[in-house]
Amino acid sequence: MDPAFRDAVYQIVAAIPSGAVSSYGAVARQAGFPPPARFVGRLMSQLPGDTRLPWHRVLRGDGRIALAGTPAGEEQVQRLRNENVTVLSGRVPRQYFLGR
Repeated sequence: MDPAFRDAVYQIVAAIPSGAVSSYGAVARQAGFPPPARFVGRLMSQLPGDTRLPWHRVLRGDGRIALAGTPAGEEQVQRLRNENVTVLSGRVPRQYFLGR
């Protein structure tokens, strides 16, 4: 994967404030590169366990937790709730998305 794309994605994700979320597609578009949203998801899945990057703030475009029903998905939900983000039935309401 292009290191410039990776670095741009990491910078964008790091800038998502607590209590807000973005989508994989929005992050890819902000990075200004042609790779689709799935590459953002791949980058998030490859982060080390001790990362400080707020990966949990990146969701599917419809607000669904991509990893619902898995340990990582449960961790994502808990982290979002700890930031006062509402998660209902595995989905975050649009009001929490940046630039809505």
